[in-house]
Amino acid sequence: MKIVHSPIPAFKRPSKDIIEALKDIGTATVAGSLGHAGFRNPHMLGPVTQNPGKSIVGVAQTLQFLPQRPDLFSEGEYADPETQLHRHVLYEIEAGDVVVVDARGDMSSGVFGDMMSTYFKGRGGAGIVIDGVMRDRPNVEKLGLATWLRGWTPNYHVQTGIFPNAVNVPISCGGVTVIPGDIILADDDGVVVLPQSMAEKVIEDSQKHSEWEVYSREKLMAGADLRRYYPLHPDAEDEYQAWRKAHGMPPSPSR
Repeated sequence: MKIVHSPIPAFKRPSKDIIEALKDIGTATVAGSLGHAGFRNPHMLGPVTQNPGKSIVGVAQTLQFLPQRPDLFSEGEYADPETQLHRHVLYEIEAGDVVVVDARGDMSSGVFGDMMSTYFKGRGGAGIVIDGVMRDRPNVEKLGLATWLRGWTPNYHVQTGIFPNAVNVPISCGGVTVIPGDIILADDDGVVVLPQSMAEKVIEDSQKHSEWEVYSREKLMAGADLRRYYPLHPDAEDEYQAWRKAHGMPPSPSR
């Protein structure tokens, strides 16, 4: 028996303005804002940056792997390539997208390699996030492609314990639910999943947060009291507003 794959589902994309507005916001700020809103842990555990200094913001397209069963999937690396769904998620990629893969934390099946990564970059993909590993590290690194992984292997994607089962379905990656169309933010701190419904709130929160942090950072660098300036104590609010006025900034609403 072989699995008969359903057509790849469509999903709603966030606006490009939302994506652009998020590009100056770090994962720590996003995770903090989501945490205050009840999203206790939007950070993926496992995938870590393979390119220190790189950061991305993009729309999630998902790929799900399952444990191998020879009655369901027994193809080799090149046997009937179009049955291999790790290819099909790449066919869907638009400029700025992030492919997010539930590879079950498997450390021996290289989900993508040199050629797939080259194709992904050629389509304008922003980055790859895998709860698992990739292969062909020397050639992939030459591409300058932003990746967050558990590591690397010489094995191809179905060589050992897993096989690709579905594209653009809800998945778990690093212990976090990812819905196609979610916004992925990743930097040296890790990977955070931002639901579209929370994006505008996170942007608003980050603007307020970043402004008073600039002020507080100045005070702390000058040796001021941590208890007064981080977080900014209500008693320091008048000082903060005076600082804003002195820097040509409008008064901020009460925090």
